[in-house]
Amino acid sequence: MKFVYPAIFYKEENGYSAVFADFECATQGEDLPETIQMAAEAAAGWIIGSIDHQEALPKASALETITPEDSGFVSLVYIDLDELAAELMDKPIKKTLTIPAWLNQAAERKNINFSATLKDALMEKLAQ
Repeated sequence: MKFVYPAIFYKEENGYSAVFADFECATQGEDLPETIQMAAEAAAGWIIGSIDHQEALPKASALETITPEDSGFVSLVYIDLDELAAELMDKPIKKTLTIPAWLNQAAERKNINFSATLKDALMEKLAQ
């Protein structure tokens, strides 16, 4: 599952900080590339926590509606939960499931990856 949210970046004495405009989440890094990566990871944690608590995710604000203080600037942050979860917190769990034989055969003929399909469907359902 992928998201894009605006964040406000500020130059600090020792690097940069980032604050998200649409939810309470902030982070910092030694330089701008590190801060962008840290922002994506922090936002992913916030999003996963919201999903776990069955909270609705906020709609991303339009860039032109955000006014940073002082010398801050606004940029979009790309959050790929699948990629970050795989790197940070994704421990596979084996599940047994039952589907009709005709569906199994049709999916196998199309070389559909059952685990990836179930994961995508569950992430979509949780985001509703």
